[in-house]
Amino acid sequence: MITSVAIQGIKGSFHDIVAQEYFGHKVSVLECLTFDEVIASIMNLKTDAAIMALENSIAGSIIPNYALIDSNNLHVVGEHYLDIQHNLMALKGQTLETIKEVYSHPMALLQCKAFFKQHPHIKLVEDKDTAEVAQRIQANQLQGVAAIASSYAAELFDLEVLAKSIQTIQHNETRFVIVKRTNHEVKEADINKASVKFTLDHKRGSLAAVLNVLSDCRMNLTKIQSLPVIDTPWKYAFFVDITFTDYKEYLKAKSILPIMALDFKVLGEYKKARQ
Repeated sequence: MITSVAIQGIKGSFHDIVAQEYFGHKVSVLECLTFDEVIASIMNLKTDAAIMALENSIAGSIIPNYALIDSNNLHVVGEHYLDIQHNLMALKGQTLETIKEVYSHPMALLQCKAFFKQHPHIKLVEDKDTAEVAQRIQANQLQGVAAIASSYAAELFDLEVLAKSIQTIQHNETRFVIVKRTNHEVKEADINKASVKFTLDHKRGSLAAVLNVLSDCRMNLTKIQSLPVIDTPWKYAFFVDITFTDYKEYLKAKSILPIMALDFKVLGEYKKARQ
């Protein structure tokens, strides 16, 4: 049972919103400013689980987080999709013309690139967390500085929203995963999605052969992400998400893949979220 969870960010951040939506108010939330701190909290037994953003529909995969989950042998036990609406906010009385700098998380800045091209006088500065910047602006009464964060953060820190939904594409979703140290969270009858990792020999048709096995076993491939194997130049690991309706077919695929692939590893078996 999960009673405590670590998030990247503070109250009002998008990870905090996911914690509320996924767990309700049944868990205590530990705020961390970096994903390394998030991982440390779960590895040091300070929390039962952690929430980590993995991919965004505009900016793509957050590749370092895949590596963090893998290298620490954590297990994905659930997922959650959040509609991300980015809002530009500052102290009350400020306007777009008076804003000189905007601080926010790199992913937020990337997702709002088109908006800031229309306002070239604003300097963009990468920061650790969206909501933490909003909190800092209010605490230090920073003039001429704005944050990109959720409308929830604007309410929490009493800031004025200067522009709503400034992300480049209005339908902007981020996929978050819930990770634990063990993989015993979901009943077998409820499992219809899995995240796996493997490496392949560098030879023609090796990836195609694996994909054929997944197809033959009626697996639906929803995500494939390659990452370089750090200690072996030009060799890649593949992180794959698959969905299925028949758990027995998944077990069949899971029994075949270790024969075909190197370093096959199950990162998680869980119930897919509704998109």
